[in-house]
Amino acid sequence: MTASDLAIVRGKKTVGQRILGVLSSSVVNIVLMVVALFWLIPSIGLFVTSLRTAGDSSSSGWWTVFTKPAELTLENYANLLSNPTITGSFWNTIVIAVPSTVLVVLIGGIAAHAFAWMAFPGRDWLLICVIVLLAVPIQVALIPLARLFGALGIFGTVIGVILFHVAFGLPFAIFLLRNFFTQVPAELLEAARIDGAGEWRIFLQVILPLGLPAVASLAIFQFLWTWNDMLVALIFTNSESQPLTVAIQSQLRQFGANIDVLSSGAFLSMIVPLIVFFAFQRYFVQALMAGSQK
Repeated sequence: MTASDLAIVRGKKTVGQRILGVLSSSVVNIVLMVVALFWLIPSIGLFVTSLRTAGDSSSSGWWTVFTKPAELTLENYANLLSNPTITGSFWNTIVIAVPSTVLVVLIGGIAAHAFAWMAFPGRDWLLICVIVLLAVPIQVALIPLARLFGALGIFGTVIGVILFHVAFGLPFAIFLLRNFFTQVPAELLEAARIDGAGEWRIFLQVILPLGLPAVASLAIFQFLWTWNDMLVALIFTNSESQPLTVAIQSQLRQFGANIDVLSSGAFLSMIVPLIVFFAFQRYFVQALMAGSQK
């Protein structure tokens, strides 16, 4: 028997091995589906509750809707969207989250490119300082920044909240993008410099396209953190600049039993981050796969 014949024999699987392989994959898939179902139960319950009236929610559990589908109604969302406090806070959240994400990605990308591919005095020490800033909790800066923003006249405004999120989002952005940018082959940058490209052109036409998965991942993290933030917004905003999280919290304080407003408001605040995540999911997965391959 030749070596090729032995390889063919060894490559063949018995009937038992094939059945075991099918069962193993099926069991894993079933387990994953069950875990995903249990993970989604709170979100499903929140969505169903948001489609029920306050009376139905107080008299029975949300799971009874599967036997009484007539309880479902869009009245809660109609009342919510007609509430000027909720609608104003929703637009405030967008005004806070979008500039905070764009500025962090832009400034962090430029700084990460400088730390990765530009030589300047004190670069390593500055990078160490950036890494150290990752361990600084935001609670440490609440009082000093509140005093500073009050002196500058931006306390209680959207600008103050944006500056806070940008300042605390930059260390992670620089650290993440710098580690990804260093994986770009140096030959590409040298070829671009030989063709006469400057650092700005290299950054925009070489680094950013190749680092798009990392940039998209950073944008997802920053947007989710800013959109779901309540601590910073609770301290640095007022009634005119408060985001959706603070508005929902104020509704809870004023109408403790108003479950129809709270459930629909909570689901409204959750749906936008989900849309953003699924829109950039492909790039997020690419970043994870690139990191695992390295």
